[in-house]
Amino acid sequence: MSSANRIHCEFAILGAGALGSILGAHLARAGRSVVMLARGNRARQIQSDGLRIAGLGQFSIAVPTLTNPAELGSANVLVVATKTPGTAEALNRLRHVKIGTAFSVQNGTLKDELLADAFGAERTLGCLADTSGETANDGTVVFTRNVNILLGELSGESGTRAAELARVIDAAGVRATAVRDIRSLEWSKFAVWVGLVVLSVTTREVSWRFLSDPGSARVLVRLTREMGQLAGALRIPLIDHAVLPAASLCLASEQQATERVVAIGHEFERNAPGHRMSSLQDIEAGRPLEIHETLGYALREGQRLGVALPLIDSCYQLLSALERMRAGNPG
Repeated sequence: MSSANRIHCEFAILGAGALGSILGAHLARAGRSVVMLARGNRARQIQSDGLRIAGLGQFSIAVPTLTNPAELGSANVLVVATKTPGTAEALNRLRHVKIGTAFSVQNGTLKDELLADAFGAERTLGCLADTSGETANDGTVVFTRNVNILLGELSGESGTRAAELARVIDAAGVRATAVRDIRSLEWSKFAVWVGLVVLSVTTREVSWRFLSDPGSARVLVRLTREMGQLAGALRIPLIDHAVLPAASLCLASEQQATERVVAIGHEFERNAPGHRMSSLQDIEAGRPLEIHETLGYALREGQRLGVALPLIDSCYQLLSALERMRAGNPG
């Protein structure tokens, strides 16, 4: 396809799951030029009914949707909102696209490396998404949490790019802020996210239940501390500005940290009783778990740096076995 015939837009959103749909719908409603990159049944839903938002927002809007990445020519901003499995392959299909800035709302930190490899480090922003939703069977996306999408230069330098992009997203109705310490923020979320995933998959419970139980809370604390050791080896300081206070969970006594998690669990029970981790949603929908690019990535980094992560390794082996059994391929 010639470049003249390709589509050009302000925002190209790769992945039309909950968060990608929330961003795409709000930006399009705000008058921004948005193209969704989706496939299969989800692409057909959007092409037929548009993006439909419920929960914290109640509206629907038609948004152009491409199933063939070759049709996209350029985008001022690329937002990666797919699940982590297959990200490298998906980005390879977009290497022809002229991208101004790219960022990923995915879990983990491997995402930044993949974007820098595909489009250049100078075009890549770090991102932490403390925002969530859930896609119903009919394609409606229930917008459940609108806390913040944090954007920043991976170098730690301040600049107008992240600030302007955050302003546009925030003005569209999805809260966003530009920050300088994005790498610390990403790793602080990653450090606690590992434990949240493990517990959501093994307990199959809404978030407040496993957070408020002292036994599962203690497991989460121990997993977070191992992730804290890995971050320390990378010389990335953890901070408390995340879903859970990563730095405090690493520095306090185990008992104090466990009590802090239990207290947060009770806050979830009051304020977000129906909140479910995306990993639990994936299990129930029969989708692959994001473990090889997250827990597996942490283990590979630990091996590279000589940091032992025995509990993370055990949980990774357990979740990997679960994945094989779900696929009907044990052993």
